[in-house]
Amino acid sequence: MADEMYRLPVILAAIALSQPVYAQKQLVLIDQDGAGPGDSNQMSMMVLLKSPRAEVLGITVVTGSAWRDEEVQHTLRMLELVGRSEVPVVPGAVFPLVRTREETVLAAQLYGKPAWWGAWDKDSSPWAVPPLKEGSPKIKPAEEDAAHFLIRQVRAHPRQVTIYAAGPLTNIALAVSIDPHFAEQAKGIVIMGGSINPQTSDPDIAANPRHEFNFWFDPEAARIVLRAHWPRIDVTTVDVSVKAMFTKEMFDAISKSSSRTAQYIAKYATDRYYLWDELAACAFLDRSIITKEQQVYMDVDVSHGPTYGDTLTRSEKLKPKASLPLVHAQMDVDLPKFSKMFLDLMSN
Repeated sequence: MADEMYRLPVILAAIALSQPVYAQKQLVLIDQDGAGPGDSNQMSMMVLLKSPRAEVLGITVVTGSAWRDEEVQHTLRMLELVGRSEVPVVPGAVFPLVRTREETVLAAQLYGKPAWWGAWDKDSSPWAVPPLKEGSPKIKPAEEDAAHFLIRQVRAHPRQVTIYAAGPLTNIALAVSIDPHFAEQAKGIVIMGGSINPQTSDPDIAANPRHEFNFWFDPEAARIVLRAHWPRIDVTTVDVSVKAMFTKEMFDAISKSSSRTAQYIAKYATDRYYLWDELAACAFLDRSIITKEQQVYMDVDVSHGPTYGDTLTRSEKLKPKASLPLVHAQMDVDLPKFSKMFLDLMSN
């Protein structure tokens, strides 16, 4: 009996060592502009919610592709439909730090229109929530504000939490501004944003190679976040995102599954477009799907001129004197590996 009691810890340790690396879940806070239903915003959140490699501590919502209040309702309803109602949803910023719709309309008249206006696509009230195609949620959002929720969670798990930021960076910038140690207390940040030199025939992107919506919608917030002292910054750029399209074949394959996630996509995912945010989420879970990256100093143009919101990058030799951390800018992807990973998560 004594020998067996001695051997048991050794056996358990051996079993633990034999488990996959991802057996220990990574803590993640999702910050997202949760437009919906069934588009890239919602599907990327489902990637993290479904993965055995991630533990989602909460979802903070920011205006971007749609207004915050509508996005909150879509996100709550998605959680109900996929069986994750316990995950807290926390409303965040309604407006960018500085940019206004009025300034943006004037800039469009002077310099040309952006390909995508997001919440400013129509001059609608930010407080009006239209009827949801997927039905109204029964669960309610948290009463805490996003910035303080983010700070509280990171403080509760120092250097263990990764921020997954796939919308405009307003909520994150507010958290950084409130708590100067917020960024350094996190494990790192994953950002879907920025554009360096995408190789594509897509005319909207090719004609504006440094334009990317999340940075453009709130340039001042993006600059604050990129200048904060994160242990690591990973950026899923337009350059790599345009290589990952949500194809009809992928949609058809997911739709054959009877899982809650798959049926949500089958009913509500109508767009066949780039998997911007899903790629960022999958790359966070498994960095090996990214086959090429550039380490650059990244910043954002806040000049309020024709390139307001454009991505700026510099080498070590040419970087400004301002404190800029190195960014791991993702440039290429193992598409078959990413596609399989995404399909498996959405189908199971």
